[in-house]
Amino acid sequence: MIHVATVHHKSDKWIDIQLAYLRRHVHEPYRVVANLESVPGQQEHKFDRVIPAKEGHPGKLNLLAAEIVAEARPDDLIMFLDGDAFPIVDPMPKVHDALDRSVLIAVRREENEGDQQPHPCFCVTRVGDWDRIRGDWSMGHCWKNSSGEMVTDSGGNLLAALERMDLPWTPITRTNKVNLHPLWFAVYGDIVYHHGAGFRDPMSRSIRANQPRPWSRGAQIPVLGNAIQAVDTARLEKWRSRQIASNRRLGDDIFAKINNDPNFYLDFV
Repeated sequence: MIHVATVHHKSDKWIDIQLAYLRRHVHEPYRVVANLESVPGQQEHKFDRVIPAKEGHPGKLNLLAAEIVAEARPDDLIMFLDGDAFPIVDPMPKVHDALDRSVLIAVRREENEGDQQPHPCFCVTRVGDWDRIRGDWSMGHCWKNSSGEMVTDSGGNLLAALERMDLPWTPITRTNKVNLHPLWFAVYGDIVYHHGAGFRDPMSRSIRANQPRPWSRGAQIPVLGNAIQAVDTARLEKWRSRQIASNRRLGDDIFAKINNDPNFYLDFV
């Protein structure tokens, strides 16, 4: 049995899409366990189980996993799947091959300034292995990114647990041939699509890394420095707003294609 753990937040726009792609491409028995914080309408009946939870995304995933572990068999599988992610082909042959050689298969977003950790947009492991390694999607454990900075993100503590126990895992990386965006609208391992920022403002660490540098000349001069800081803050906020608006328009265009064409992903691969 596959236990799919997914989170949808404040929007129902991805629910029918995700469930349709699961039905289309997962041919082994599965159930879907979801968190639907602030999702409008009556959506609970579409899932096998809904678990209420609030606060951050990693905590919700950890709670879903804990509930699955409590009722599943050790050789069952947990498939973590972001609400705006879904398989585009049958993922299970690649999953079973990976789990024959490692304890976990997951997306690794190397394009996000060299991220090293398993990412929760798609991750599969055995229930017994998740329990054994005390799996944890929380951030905390750090690594050095491609800019030489120490960073952390969701899955950081999971990476730490795997390294601490010296356990191998199988990363799947971006396989897009066409990249409309350097981070989002991604196909990973030729098996799963992740839209990215499907439930929040489309802004990321990799985008912020390219934001204009703050002005420094004259910033220490009394009065003038305050004025420079105010203008600089407004300039950076305007840049951020333009980035969000542009990324949102692109995301909306692709979402429309997803709704109209089940083979939309062929534009990327």
